[in-house]
Amino acid sequence: MDDQTHQEKDTRILIVDDEASIRLTFEMFLAREGYGPITTAATFSEAIEVINSNTFDLIISDIVLEGERGTDLLRKIREAGIECPVVMVTGFPNLDSAAEAVRHGAFDYISKPVNKETLLRFVRQALSHWQLEQEKKNLLQENEKFKRYLEAIFSSVRDAIITIDNDMNIVQLNDTAKRWLLFSDSADDINLRTSNRLDSYKNEMGKACLQDAKQVLANKIEVREHQVECRKPDGNIRIISLNAAPLEDGQDEFNGVVIVARDITLPEPETGPHTRNKFHGYVGSSQVMQQVYNLIENVGKVDTAVLITGESGTGKELAAEALHAESTRRDMPLVKVDCAAMPEELLESELFGHIKGAFTGAEKNREGRLLQAHNGTLFLDEIGDVSPRMQLRLLRFLQEKTFTPVGQDNPIEVDVRIIAATNVNFTEKVKDGSFREDLYYRLKVVEIKLPPLRDRKGGIPILVHHFLSMFREKLKRNIHGISDQAMDALTKYSWPGNVRELRHVIERACVLCEGPTISLEHFAEEIQRQPLHPQQTPPTSLPQEGRAALPPYISERDEIIDILKRARGNKSKAARMLNIDRSTLYRKMQRIGIAKDIAKAPAPKNTP
Repeated sequence: MDDQTHQEKDTRILIVDDEASIRLTFEMFLAREGYGPITTAATFSEAIEVINSNTFDLIISDIVLEGERGTDLLRKIREAGIECPVVMVTGFPNLDSAAEAVRHGAFDYISKPVNKETLLRFVRQALSHWQLEQEKKNLLQENEKFKRYLEAIFSSVRDAIITIDNDMNIVQLNDTAKRWLLFSDSADDINLRTSNRLDSYKNEMGKACLQDAKQVLANKIEVREHQVECRKPDGNIRIISLNAAPLEDGQDEFNGVVIVARDITLPEPETGPHTRNKFHGYVGSSQVMQQVYNLIENVGKVDTAVLITGESGTGKELAAEALHAESTRRDMPLVKVDCAAMPEELLESELFGHIKGAFTGAEKNREGRLLQAHNGTLFLDEIGDVSPRMQLRLLRFLQEKTFTPVGQDNPIEVDVRIIAATNVNFTEKVKDGSFREDLYYRLKVVEIKLPPLRDRKGGIPILVHHFLSMFREKLKRNIHGISDQAMDALTKYSWPGNVRELRHVIERACVLCEGPTISLEHFAEEIQRQPLHPQQTPPTSLPQEGRAALPPYISERDEIIDILKRARGNKSKAARMLNIDRSTLYRKMQRIGIAKDIAKAPAPKNTP
């Protein structure tokens, strides 16, 4: 801690004067006040050499040097792009010399003779002014960064967003809003015809927005689910649902209206000329996945924390890889940590590292994942499972950008982008106190929600053929297709395990299939039977007696129990037999309600 405090007080000062007595006197005055390190230079060329090889917080220079002038040095400093304050010292103060010094960017000048109090006062003023200027510069940079972040979010949303002030002037609108207000996809039309007055748009969309905005301004209350039919130039009808709400700032002042419009027309076909079937390892062309692709593209370029949410098997790790690939850090490391796969002590050492002798078994220094990810990205998978203590350590790192390895006193500063993922309901965990609210919002600067497979069933055929092609090559099978009945069963299935489960199902079918076509008989019984409605999601927290009505979950539960008994309670062995990660097995046991000691019962006698 002492080293860190001392480092924060370090003030690097350069003194340039051709009189040795003045250099020594200034150095003594400043050193006694705790400033340092202090460098001195006697000539113009010596000063230039020192400046080119070091950085300084303050430069004090005589305005007259042997054969050169201090203002020439000042000009060289500014031409080199060095922005630290420069205080000039002159023995012949006059208006012209002062004006020339200020014109070349000097902070101020001091008249000789210079006593201790005068020197220290000017040094304090110069450093204080410089600090304020740097803080202002940093604030402007942060504001610009936040503006870019908002623009990335604003442009990535596929709904139309319009903000309007109290005088019905349009403050901002995204590209979707421009197209819908004009019902034109032509960039020329949008650029030429976009107006900043809401009442200038006379089509159904414009009239509806104007009506809702007037109502909100008059009553100061929200208008919800106002649905209108808007006819496009091609004659087709687009059904728009509008929501308008008061726009207020943090001071509870009423500043206008924000309108969000959503297209609720029946979904368009899954494929089209402008859709992507593949994106950074993802396969699918549904509209919801196009939105995910666009969001990853936009947010990836903004260096901010991202929280990826979604059920197990939806591709959260793929999203992290895609975000890293789209970022400016793409050429630096992407380091992954499965927070649910290790106990608290091991996770702490894994993340922050440790020094030799920090604990029993620490036989040598270990570099933590945070340090490995310096200048890159750290992906924290299943962040919702970390302990309260680890939550606090992660929060401190996100706030301070420093961490301390286990057993070490001095903190380490790193530049790391954090991407976290979870399949738990963070809102409930925050409510019941099992997850820190401040850490949650630190992680959730931007949230990417990955849809479950049951919500994008139109993309299942593309995924099926992708996996079929993959395993046909891998397993050297002469399989060329899948029957209509088999594809229909896959489309109707609820997919509790999402894309990961679909992959395993196709792999199993390819192993069992001996002919050229996969048929219904190559699937597990729960897929063949289809006991659930395609859109029905089975509850996960029913009492034991209620589970009899859920054959798929009984099947999964019985299968896991049977495997655990065969593995005699060895979770690692059971996970290998199920072809899943051990952490996934633990989560399935918790979700389905399998006690940790249930495998102690003897295996059935008819178990092979």
